[in-house]
Amino acid sequence: MTTITWTVSPMERRTSDNFVHTAHWQCVGVDGDISDSVYATCSWDGEPVAAYDGLTQDQVLAWIWETVDKDATEAAVQAKIDAKKNPVSASGLPW
Repeated sequence: MTTITWTVSPMERRTSDNFVHTAHWQCVGVDGDISDSVYATCSWDGEPVAAYDGLTQDQVLAWIWETVDKDATEAAVQAKIDAKKNPVSASGLPW
């Protein structure tokens, strides 16, 4: 069974008003000793909707999921893990 974990890496913000304009994120899937991931960023324009010092990872992930298709991303990670578990090709030498 694959465990999927979402995390937010460093965020970028304007120092004038602490508006977070970019969040780096990663979706990691782990199934036993096999893992794979997707890493990307989301960017926003506008005004602060929450105090920077009070932001939580869950809140920022909710913003990310308004832009990124969470289910499709998790399915892509699962597909990459499945491909590693059941390879359709291999390379090497017989000796």
